[in-house]
Amino acid sequence: MDFSYCAYLVSVLFILCCYLLQVSVGIDTITSSQFIKDPETLISNDGNFTFGFFSPINSTNRYVGIWWKSQSTIIWVANRNQPLNDSNGIVTISEDGNLVVLNEQNRVIWSSNVSNIASNTSCQFSDFGNLVLLESTTGNILWQSIQQPSDTLLPGMKLSINTRTGKSVKLKSWKSPSGPSVGNFSCGTVEHLHIIEVFIWNNTRPYWRSGPWNGGVFTGIQTMTVAYFFGFRGGDDGEGNTNIYYTIQNDEEFFIYHLNSQGKLEETWWDDEKKEMLVTWTSRESECDVYGICGAFASCNSLSSPICSCLRGFEPRNIQEWNIHNWTGGCVRRTPLQCERVNNKTKSTKEDGYLKLRMVKVPDFAEGLAVTPDICRSLCLENCSCLAYSHEAVIGCMTWTGNLLDIQQLESGGLDLYVRVAYAELDRGRNKTIIIVSTVIIGTLIVVIFAYIIWRRTSNHPAKLWLFTKSARKKNNKAFQRFKKGGSPEGYASDNVFGEMSQVKLQELLIFDFEKLATATNNFHLSNKLGQGGFGPVYKGKLQDGREIAVKRLSRASGQGLEEFMNEVVVICKLQHRNLVRLLGCCIEGDEKMLMYEYMPNKSLDAFIFDPSKNKLLDWRTRCSIIDGIARGLLYLHRDSRLRIIHRDLKASNILLDDELNPKISDFGMARIFGGGEDQANTNRIVGTYGYMSPEYAMQGLFSEKSDVFSFGVLILEIVTGRRNSSFYDNDHAPSLLGSVWIKWRDDNILSLIDEGIYDPSHHNYISRYIRIGLLCTQELAVDRPTMAAVISMLNSETALLPSPSKPAFILMKNMLNPNGPEECQSGSSINNISITDIYGR
Repeated sequence: MDFSYCAYLVSVLFILCCYLLQVSVGIDTITSSQFIKDPETLISNDGNFTFGFFSPINSTNRYVGIWWKSQSTIIWVANRNQPLNDSNGIVTISEDGNLVVLNEQNRVIWSSNVSNIASNTSCQFSDFGNLVLLESTTGNILWQSIQQPSDTLLPGMKLSINTRTGKSVKLKSWKSPSGPSVGNFSCGTVEHLHIIEVFIWNNTRPYWRSGPWNGGVFTGIQTMTVAYFFGFRGGDDGEGNTNIYYTIQNDEEFFIYHLNSQGKLEETWWDDEKKEMLVTWTSRESECDVYGICGAFASCNSLSSPICSCLRGFEPRNIQEWNIHNWTGGCVRRTPLQCERVNNKTKSTKEDGYLKLRMVKVPDFAEGLAVTPDICRSLCLENCSCLAYSHEAVIGCMTWTGNLLDIQQLESGGLDLYVRVAYAELDRGRNKTIIIVSTVIIGTLIVVIFAYIIWRRTSNHPAKLWLFTKSARKKNNKAFQRFKKGGSPEGYASDNVFGEMSQVKLQELLIFDFEKLATATNNFHLSNKLGQGGFGPVYKGKLQDGREIAVKRLSRASGQGLEEFMNEVVVICKLQHRNLVRLLGCCIEGDEKMLMYEYMPNKSLDAFIFDPSKNKLLDWRTRCSIIDGIARGLLYLHRDSRLRIIHRDLKASNILLDDELNPKISDFGMARIFGGGEDQANTNRIVGTYGYMSPEYAMQGLFSEKSDVFSFGVLILEIVTGRRNSSFYDNDHAPSLLGSVWIKWRDDNILSLIDEGIYDPSHHNYISRYIRIGLLCTQELAVDRPTMAAVISMLNSETALLPSPSKPAFILMKNMLNPNGPEECQSGSSINNISITDIYGR
């Protein structure tokens, strides 16, 4: 066999192999002279995406599309409504410059359909699965496949609607698993009065709704409770387009959203071992996910039977249909509202009120307004047309004037909804509670009486029962009474959190009774509620002498108990500093435990810096003053007070602002007192707030002054940038504010993160200095962090040279908490790989 024959044979075999493997040879760009024909393909540089010809399962039709990894994951189809009947199709650039698909007769069956373009164009296939039509001479993008999605949303691909033109970019389902033609379902964004939601439609009828988007998560999806784990972003791009899109960290976390032919939006994650996409979340996990399944003024709960129930104060419109589980007629109001009675000239002195629904997907058709919760309630109450309201920190006030439709009870997440009802319905609820309580009390008395009679017959010492009853009655208040008289609460050793402070008499601390506080707060009326924390609600009150106070009422459901309550009393009652909130008194009666503080009219710091409507009120000078005040308060706790105190829960919501915007550190329920020779301590009970906890504390339970320094560093970065550390995403794929600041600092591009409301070129050096101090405070090793004394020196000295910070802790927190990918994120439970005991989020 001669050499020329061997060479010929090798070349033929090579071409045959290429054909069988469907691999294109030397083609990465499509031009008018360089095209691909069935079964040739284009493959992205990373090998993950392929563009070429395929046939769906159970079909012989040929289509041109893009797939991820394998043809079982088709993400885009060109000729979805015009299939090829054979394997003679061609993809090329036509004479008019468009990308086209031709059949065997060279007839155009699909085109990119761009008008008025030059004929000198080419098409390239990117690593992001995007097919791009370019003008060859200028490189301008004329058309992209991501702007015309099929049924799949990829990272960076945008669902959008133009509020000016009404033009939208939507996902459109396949007709069937074997037919890519446009099906009945579509998915896109809706913006109504600045409230953004994602909808799925069945033709033109709503089929599913995400609930309002708060800038991080969709509030109506119960598995999506923490923005930290989700990369959704969006908003108005300045050109009238409202966009929603998401980002991922890397290919190992690759997941996509796919609208299947049954109308379900599925999150699917690539399993590299099984070489297939696994469904990790679906938009329809129960019947309650179907839009408006229960009709108006009704709520759907998948854990109840039946799943639909009328809201309190409402009854089924058609009881016969309701009883056979036809709920589409919904419910109607049982008692007319006061406004309705006034219009009907019926007199009534009883005002309407609100019933609170907790953790629900709020109804559709909300109207948005950027006001505080109190103003939101007042505006709704004053408007006879307002039937319900809700408030979310980022979205603001939402009100409803039409039918309350598509309410769903969630197991986690969601928002609180306040539904307007007639006063009689409020009374009815109270009467029901009274009946239940009375029944329980009477039943208990009967049991006690019978037990007493039996005991009298079997015992010769009747006095024992009286002594036992008297002892039990005092049991709940015994620890507090001992503490009040100057002793230690029973069960606490002398070296516990109270330390020597437990021996100090508290004559200066006023002991209030419950009745006084109930009067001061108008029986803890909702209109006086200032906020809600892990401990319970805080109310505004006014004493008889005219003093305004803030009352922190410990919730029975709170993780805090008597220990934390007394801890806060002991720690703060003797602390006197202009940057610490002042404790005025306390109350404990039965199960009620309350603390009274001086009233802070401007509430907490987070209400300013994270609220777009308020953060402009904090100019750079004010923010510097706040940072300096917090630092001085911490220095007093660590060094200047009689006892060294570690706060352990320093965060923006625990910094209160007085009428002059001076900061005051509050909430000492988790604080610990150190003895004279102690520098650090260890605990197996981790308390605090995620995003502010130092690594040695979160992972090993070790806390010290440097734990507070870490939290203070996070606070500096939040105050300067106006962004939360615990719910942050950036284009640099940093899962936290710390990570993004570090990346920007390392790249000398920190100004891109600065809050626009405070930036001034004249402040550039000061801002950079404060950010550098924040990074120094959040360094991974506690020994590398400065003390608060050193921090104050850095803040006040403009000439002192600052050391270079090392990498902060937790910049890869997302990967650390979720090593197994998005599948774990959807489980509804916390995921971490650190070995600690109890975590108490607050």
